[in-house]
Order: sequence, then C-alpha cells, then structure tokens
Amino acid sequence: MDAQRAIVVVGSLNMDFVVSVEHLPAPGETILGHGFQMIPGGKGANQACAAGKLGGRSVAVRMIGCVGQDVFGDHLKASLSAAGVDVNAVHVSRANATGVALIWVDGHGQNSIVVASGANMDLAVQDVDAMRKVFRGARIALFQLETALATVASALRRAKEEGLTTILDPAPAQPLSIELLRCVDILTPNEGEALTLLGRPVARVTIEDAPALAEALSQLGPRTVILKLGESGCFAEGVHYPGFAVKAIDTTAAGDTFNAALAVALAEGKKLSDALPFANAAAAISVTRLGAQASAPSRDEVETLLAAI
Repeated sequence: MDAQRAIVVVGSLNMDFVVSVEHLPAPGETILGHGFQMIPGGKGANQACAAGKLGGRSVAVRMIGCVGQDVFGDHLKASLSAAGVDVNAVHVSRANATGVALIWVDGHGQNSIVVASGANMDLAVQDVDAMRKVFRGARIALFQLETALATVASALRRAKEEGLTTILDPAPAQPLSIELLRCVDILTPNEGEALTLLGRPVARVTIEDAPALAEALSQLGPRTVILKLGESGCFAEGVHYPGFAVKAIDTTAAGDTFNAALAVALAEGKKLSDALPFANAAAAISVTRLGAQASAPSRDEVETLLAAI
C-alpha cells in the first residue's frame, strides 16, 4: 500500500445507542420506541471506518482519538481494526468513560442526537506533538468538532506543517475563528453549519442560495468550500453536483461518509470534480441503512451506483 496515499482522521469515537421511533419526541413527551441497537459511532471513527471500507488496499487509514478503559472503547477499536484502520494512535483515558451518543431515528430517516463526550475531551493539546509522526508521509487529514476545539485547532496547524491537505467537517455547528479556518484546505459544512459559521439564523438553503453562501464562507479563510445539501447533493467551485434518489432510512453519519469518500478519492489522486460524485454516491447509499459505521458502503457498491447514472 502506498504510504503517500494515507489518510489520518483526528476525532471522536462514541458508542451509539439507537432507537427507532414513529416521531421525534417533543419537550416533555414520552414515547415508545423499538428496534434498539448499540452501534459503533462518533464522527471521527465514522469517517475512519468509512474511509477504510472505501479505500480498501489503495489507501491506508490512521485514527487519532481517545476512548475510556472500558468495553465500549475495546469494541470501538475492534470495529475500526476490522475495517482496516490503524488504531495505534487511539489513546486510552483512565479518567473518563468512552463517549456515547443517544440517537432517536424517526420513520422518515430524520434523527435527534445527544452526545456525552467522555474520553473524547481527553485528547488534549499536549498530545498534538505526538501526532506529527502519525501525520508524517500521509496525504489527507480529516477533522470534525466532537473533540476539544483547542486540540482541533492545534492539530490542524500541525497537519498543515507536515504538508497534508486538511478537510474540516464543522460539526457539531459552532462559530470558529478566522485563525482556525485559515488552516483548513477544504471546508465541508451542511446548510445549518454554514449559516452558524456566518453568524446567520439557521434557515432552509436552496440550490439557488448556494453560490452566495459558498462565497461568503470562502471569505472566512478556507481554500475550498464544499456546501453539503443533503438529498440535493453538494455545491463546490461554482458547480452543483446532484445527489442520488434513494429512500432514506437513517441519515446518521451521511455527512461522515461523504467526507470519508471525498478523502479517499483525493488521496487516490482524483480531481475534485470526480471526487464529489463519488462522495455523493457513498453518502446516498449510507442513508438507506440504519446506524453510523454499519451504514458505510463498500467500494463496489459506490462504483455500481456511479455506473448506473
């Protein structure tokens, strides 16, 4: 495997507790759910797992994160290893339990999520220097915002110093500094995250709104902005890349799968114009299945969907 094609993922690892419901509960409402599942998740681990499945033997994937000294942490590392991900840089905290996410999924595939970060927040700024050897020789670094923001900012700078292309999924949505965003080569917000970054009220974004929104985001510092538009696909560099018509079962981790597929395609040397349809296809397949890492498609599945258009 070509080490120069390696992807490094810096981020969270959570155990997801998923319950299917008829509708998402309103404040104060108790409803009956069904189909409980315990599924490996966390935005960082989701991206690493999906990249491992999609990259196969062509791309090496390395995970940097932190879990607790418990059975959930063991299970999360085993799940990533089974997908071909190197977990040697996943730290084990003695102070906090592995992060967990409580997820409700309704009959339309929409979800509501509460995260208890736990050991994810123990990935600290002082650990960043040790990341240099993990970054060395890799091509792409993937980041999200489920770990301490100071650590994300420091790790972004370190990855840039090592010459990696940095990709940030700014989720969960929150304001970010210009200094941090200037370390981002590719920013991949969805509509709500984009509006939060710009300090605007969250509202429905149409394809017609996308050019102005992407241009405003580019003024914040990232070299390239890819605006994720859900079932409508994505918008980047003045071009709309349509999504794929599928029946959504669960949208959990669709954005993570998109970013993983994007990173794999770029690590393989594809142009952005070729990488984005690949990412759209991978995300579309993921929403047809329940769960986070469990929904990540294989390379063959993505190529079959692309061949059908």
